[in-house]
Amino acid sequence: MQGTRLDTARIRAARRLIDPVFLDTPLYRCEALEPALGCSVSIKLETANPVRSFKGRGTEVVASLLAEHGRRAVVCASAGNLGQALAWSGRSRGLDVTVVASRSAPVAKLDRIRALGARLELVDGDFDRARERAADLARHDGIRLVEDSLDLETCEGAATIGLELVESTPPFDAVLIALGGGAMATGVGHVIKALAPGVEVICVQPVGAPAMTYSWRERRVITTESTDTIADGVAGRCPIPAVLDDLLLVADDAVLVREASIVAGMRMLLHHGGLVVEPSAALGVAAIQENRDRFAGRHVVTIVCGSNVDVDAYHRWVGATS
Repeated sequence: MQGTRLDTARIRAARRLIDPVFLDTPLYRCEALEPALGCSVSIKLETANPVRSFKGRGTEVVASLLAEHGRRAVVCASAGNLGQALAWSGRSRGLDVTVVASRSAPVAKLDRIRALGARLELVDGDFDRARERAADLARHDGIRLVEDSLDLETCEGAATIGLELVESTPPFDAVLIALGGGAMATGVGHVIKALAPGVEVICVQPVGAPAMTYSWRERRVITTESTDTIADGVAGRCPIPAVLDDLLLVADDAVLVREASIVAGMRMLLHHGGLVVEPSAALGVAAIQENRDRFAGRHVVTIVCGSNVDVDAYHRWVGATS
């Protein structure tokens, strides 16, 4: 697709850099969900891999290129999933990985980052504070800063999901994509609009973390003072201008969903799909619940993007009305 920073040929090349453990993830129709949602629903399952999220696709590209050029140290800010993925990809290539995260990030994600051998630095405040600290470390130490969504490797790695979708059968009418920093939304959206332009690309955010959705609607960067959502993986306040520019070209819509719908989506994916997912991964199902008329009779794909969840919190959410 013309106009975005992404390139379809580079995305195809990126697929060759990614460990096959992250590729060709399951895509299947989940008929058990359909009576409750009123449409045909297929799941693209991005949790069946060593880091339990789609982020490994992008970090594999980053780490491969760093190792190829002799770079040995890298730092990133993470809400949890990117840090795990970069630690995993860096470990296998001998990279020294530092991850900066908020102290309020889920403990399970932080523990996994440490277990994968990365150096973890915690900061007070939210993800955007961690992003500032990671940038400071990169400047001070002269090492590569990986900025999720801004760095094309993260977007084009995630875009390989889109290649797998457009190569699948039967065809589908819409794809629902969790929207945080924008790597997955711009990556998958680029491929869909380049290769299957008739498919509707719909991005989904929590109403408690709406910055990118507001920015998409207003066609300019809008920041928010705070976030208030259980979907920590998409809880950013400060959209990146270049990423918004790409999103404006590939997204047909951006919608906000309530916290209760996110919890209901997690519960439905457990009870009807046998899937334990983190809140961000339930955004697509939440969007269908809140817009049943819009999706009635259509075939919708939702990308289940992560399953790194705090067990105690998960039981509180999903078990609340079980």
